[in-house]
Amino acid sequence: MNNKSFSFKQFTIEQEKSAMKVGVDGVMLGAWIDVANASNILDIGTGTGLIAIMTAQRNSIASIDAVEIERQSYEQAVANVNNCKWKERINVIHEKFQTFAQTTQKRYDLIVSNPPYFIASLQSPEMQRTVARHSTLLTQDDLISGINKILTDTGKFAAIFPYIEANIFIAKAAAQNLFCNKKTNIKPNPQKPVKRIMLEFSRTKQSLMENIICIETGERHDYTDGYKRLTKDFYLKF
Repeated sequence: MNNKSFSFKQFTIEQEKSAMKVGVDGVMLGAWIDVANASNILDIGTGTGLIAIMTAQRNSIASIDAVEIERQSYEQAVANVNNCKWKERINVIHEKFQTFAQTTQKRYDLIVSNPPYFIASLQSPEMQRTVARHSTLLTQDDLISGINKILTDTGKFAAIFPYIEANIFIAKAAAQNLFCNKKTNIKPNPQKPVKRIMLEFSRTKQSLMENIICIETGERHDYTDGYKRLTKDFYLKF
């Protein structure tokens, strides 16, 4: 990988203009979400367009909208989409999610986001990166409110958060009748604590399905079988 581009098995992400580069969080979420029965998919805060393109690879019929507020990331996402084989099914929109949720007439059966999630941490002095990483311009409350407006009755919302922010979001979402039914805890290796959590929500409360995935075995760049299985359709090295 370099700062300018990242090559996957079926597409390449150019990322020089985007504040948030291709990372483990986005790749894991894009590979993890359940896209099987989705017809209309929304990617909130698409950045480079990575997750939108991953969902198009995994679901051969869905129409995918990808919303991005930051201008340079939006332009990068448009270029990446136009260079992928699924460009006819992906529409990149330069708009604030709160505005999009209030004005769109569409309803989605799958909404996904690798959101700006750090609530109380120190903010980056670079504004572009702050917008991408922190909830300054998209709070958890705004995210939940918008999802509730445009998610179908049987739809699902999936996202990835750091450990603390994940548990805050679960509680806030439940108060607005969005229930966490699936949770995958992510550990860097078996000896480390959980750093990230992937979550799936729906409007119907069900028995929680929960598991753990470790990225590495404990040795640097020695990846676990579980991580390889999850991402093998994308990473060149697997």
